[in-house]
Formats: sequence, C-alpha cells, structure tokens
Amino acid sequence: MAISGNPKKMAQDIADGYIMLSPPMLRSYTPADFKVVLANLGIVTRELRQEQIPLEEINALKMRNMKLSRLHQAEVVVRSYCKKRRILI
Repeated sequence: MAISGNPKKMAQDIADGYIMLSPPMLRSYTPADFKVVLANLGIVTRELRQEQIPLEEINALKMRNMKLSRLHQAEVVVRSYCKKRRILI
C-alpha cells in the first residue's frame, strides 16, 4: 500500500508529534515506501537543524530538540522494522 498523502507532510507531522510510527502501522508499506519515508525524515531533520535559534529562547530550543528526537525515534523504528523483516532499504 502506498503512502497516503504527502510524505514530507507526514514527516513534519511526526516531528510535531501528531503521528507516531509503530511496527503495526508499517506492515502495509512496501520497500519503496520505506525509502521514501526515510528520505523525507532526513529532509525534515536537515531543515530543523538549519534553523538559527538564539540561545536565549529556551522554549524554542526545547521544541526543536523534541522534534529532532521524534524524527530520530521514527527513523530507528523504521530501520529496526526493516532489519527484522530483512527488507533492504
């Protein structure tokens, strides 16, 4: 089953905490879908790291770090699912 909607928007929703990836959710994806998801997670991660946030804005830094943490966790879930199922990505 193909990814419904825009994959970059899905990665942004993961960063914002609206979507959490889990192995049952990944079951319907194809190997090509996993590559697209990982690529878009990387794109959104790079965009977040490019943001220049002043060190005085503690809440903004905390929010950015939480988003980066969610993206990293989603990438770990996808990679471990693919490794367990022996899916080459």
